[in-house]
Amino acid sequence: MTPAEAIGVAAAGFGAGAVNAIAGGGSLISFPALLAIGYPALPANVTNTVGLLPGYLGGSLAYRRELAGQRGRLPSLLVAAVLGAGAGAAVLLTTPASFFRTIVPWLVIAGCLMMLLQTRVAALLQRRSERHDYPVPLHIGVFLGGVYGSYFGAALGVMLLALLGMLLPEDLQRLNALKSALSLVVSIVGAVVFAVFGPVVWSVAAVLAGSSLVGGHVGGSLARRMSPRVLRFAVVTFGLVVAVDLLL
Repeated sequence: MTPAEAIGVAAAGFGAGAVNAIAGGGSLISFPALLAIGYPALPANVTNTVGLLPGYLGGSLAYRRELAGQRGRLPSLLVAAVLGAGAGAAVLLTTPASFFRTIVPWLVIAGCLMMLLQTRVAALLQRRSERHDYPVPLHIGVFLGGVYGSYFGAALGVMLLALLGMLLPEDLQRLNALKSALSLVVSIVGAVVFAVFGPVVWSVAAVLAGSSLVGGHVGGSLARRMSPRVLRFAVVTFGLVVAVDLLL
């Protein structure tokens, strides 16, 4: 990795950490950046998962006040997230790399579509003042989110936020705090599995780790008082360009 590439990776890590904390979908910045400097899809993916872990930590710390009142439901949801993340990591490492390369563009497109739908989902959730907990669908959904998050992970936060909002009677900021905690756990499980068994490029992961930690903390602080609409549009546009490039 040249100095110029290291600077580019650091910028991508900062942006990804901030975007994950504000809107979700930060991997749509950092994963294409690793592809752009020449890493194959599978090493880029596992390195991206390991490197963005501190960014999720920074975002969760920024939301600790909103998370404090949700400790009753958190343990069981964390178990579902851990089991799903373990399953997703196992699938990624035991299926052929050629299969992952084939579906990567479609996973990027799916992440972009989830980000585009986020504002509509958020508006719908804010209008639904009378809701109840739905524990069984909630735990199944968190498990499946863990599978997706560990396998690829782009826009995992968007997916979890939509799921939590439809099944929990909470306001959007408290849902965002819970989403950040679950995303952190999924990322931890994936990072541990990939660190032991995956083709992690450690020099790149280290650069991503430091920059995403700073970006996650900054983004988590901003997320509590800013609209992410412009940021979401920019990330989706970038992601779609990358997906088209991969397809062609």
